[in-house]
Amino acid sequence: MEEKDNACGDGCAVRCPHLLDDTSCMDGIRIFSGLPEDAKRSLMAGAIRSTHPAGSIIAHEGDPIESILIVRHGRIKTFHVDADGEEYLLDILHDGQAIWHGMFMQEDDVYHYSVGCLSRVDLCRIRRSDFLALIKRNPQVALGLMQTLGSELVQAEEKIKLLGIRDPRRRLARFLLYRDDRCLGAEINLKLNDIANSVGLRPETVSRSLGAFEREGLVQREGRGRIKVLDRAALRRMAE
Repeated sequence: MEEKDNACGDGCAVRCPHLLDDTSCMDGIRIFSGLPEDAKRSLMAGAIRSTHPAGSIIAHEGDPIESILIVRHGRIKTFHVDADGEEYLLDILHDGQAIWHGMFMQEDDVYHYSVGCLSRVDLCRIRRSDFLALIKRNPQVALGLMQTLGSELVQAEEKIKLLGIRDPRRRLARFLLYRDDRCLGAEINLKLNDIANSVGLRPETVSRSLGAFEREGLVQREGRGRIKVLDRAALRRMAE
């Protein structure tokens, strides 16, 4: 289900929660952080709003990258499925985060992963063509974009380092710290299989380690797929 909708535009304060406090769905997203307010309004005026049920696929691996995807509400995952049908979770994004990687690669502008919904998702799409035209009109935006790309590269390197940790407890401890920094609220909301796929461990290994962490007072499991970090300092010492 998809419709053109000025959901973040000037004339829809009733329907757009971001405008209730004079904000926009771009305010917390680094790729848009350097944009002047009139540029944000221009992009939002052409935004396409859509709603997707849990379990649905927003983009398949190999699809052309035509838009920046902004999560207005909900949780999405990026993942890869190998030739044997095994799914590998790459990342999880939530309210106020965006997928835009690869949209500046002119020769291979397709998704190298799939994008799926972990919950009901309200999405805003900013057309790639609109954003590229904006960069051409505002050279200073390109400089901010380069800085953002540099920051994203550092995060990618951190993920590679995480997967290079051999000890399962250390690897899981670092992952929990990473997710705790990025999650909304006081809990990490991830199922056991999602964690296992993220860190490259068997679900049984993750379950045993989480159980040990809980007995040691490092974390608290508060129900299916809900983990609360209790002792960040101890987890950090373990991760290091």
